[in-house]
Amino acid sequence: MAPLKVIGAGFSRTGTDSLRAALNNLGFTTMHMRELLDRDHGTSQMFLDAYQHPEKPVDWDLLYEGYDAAVDLPTYLLLDRLLEVYPDAKVVLTERDADSWYHSFNNTILKMVPNIPADTPQHIRDTQNMALGTILDGVPYDGIAVDEKVFKAKYTKHYEWVKANVPPERLLVFKQGHANYPELCAFLGIKDVPDEPFPFINKSQVMQNYIQDVYRR
Repeated sequence: MAPLKVIGAGFSRTGTDSLRAALNNLGFTTMHMRELLDRDHGTSQMFLDAYQHPEKPVDWDLLYEGYDAAVDLPTYLLLDRLLEVYPDAKVVLTERDADSWYHSFNNTILKMVPNIPADTPQHIRDTQNMALGTILDGVPYDGIAVDEKVFKAKYTKHYEWVKANVPPERLLVFKQGHANYPELCAFLGIKDVPDEPFPFINKSQVMQNYIQDVYRR
């Protein structure tokens, strides 16, 4: 598989799963945190190590082996380094306002964390540890709730950084609910535009059901 061609820079709960589905429909093979939960890649701890120790060399091609696109955790929090490693990759930034993002994230992912069963498979535990060790880095968290102000500030700072540092010709921004195939295909240089609606999926209840299903495995 070729190096990453598309990198999703948007936080979880901003439409990353919809973007994953759209990219896959366009012929890409897309890494998403679902991939790490659904089967044991053995890379969750490696991703966490890469995030926590930026001074150490990383075999990015190994971590993303088998994929030519990547969205969601842990990718968007490794963006600054991935931009250098894959200089030809295009960046898609999915975005929603900070308040609605916080409530969506808090009511889905964070609500499920304290309820992880004792017999949950190790790779799922590793992926959860990776997710919390990256997204909550620098955010006060007592195991149940996070500091809303600090968490939203981290979200806002990330989006400001992306827009300030990714060259305009490499960046496509999709506001929540406005992603579409014509713009995505034009940005990626794809001539055959799917004659179908963009796959808006993974509403909050769907996400809650998915996480519950993961923990029952």
